[in-house]
Amino acid sequence: MKKSILYISILTLGLSFSCKSDKKEMPNDADTETTVTETEEKVQTNTTAKERPAYYDETKKVTLSLDPKSNSGVKGNVVFKQEKGIVSMVAVLSGLTEGEHAIHIHEKADCSSNDGKSSGGHWNPTAQQHGKWGDAAGYHKGDIGNFSANAKGQATISKITDEWCIGCGDDSKDILGKAVIVHEGVDDFTSQPSGAAGTRVSCGGIIQ
Repeated sequence: MKKSILYISILTLGLSFSCKSDKKEMPNDADTETTVTETEEKVQTNTTAKERPAYYDETKKVTLSLDPKSNSGVKGNVVFKQEKGIVSMVAVLSGLTEGEHAIHIHEKADCSSNDGKSSGGHWNPTAQQHGKWGDAAGYHKGDIGNFSANAKGQATISKITDEWCIGCGDDSKDILGKAVIVHEGVDDFTSQPSGAAGTRVSCGGIIQ
């Protein structure tokens, strides 16, 4: 009788321990989902706050004229607009030769020289090598790239980026005080420090 009672007690204890072990090994689905959801919300909130610049709610606009340089007939206008921390650029040009040309932002809003070289080199506030915009190996903040002019010598170029700002005071992003330069040649995205784009045929200072 005593042996039977002892056997039952051991069996009951074993089953109890087994159930407790199973409960520890099996996660609670509801708790897991809640944790994941809260984590995602925190990440999204922190990311939004981190990426939102101080000038996020400032809407600004700058319009400039591009004047012929190097005895070319290339002229046009450029509009930069800043909204919700994003800057858009639209440039309309005429007087070009048909085909591809390069366009960059240069370091100084000085277009006084006939060859446009008074505007200095490419705007490169982060001290990167020259390259195609977005290249992991590096690129200048002024490396806009190439565009095509039609048979009439006309072209429209547009760009949207959060790597620029208008008058925000951040030296690594602020395009005010710089110049837009159009080149006769094509940027090869390889030659240092300017892509061997050739003669500067049009220039306009980005000033308010």
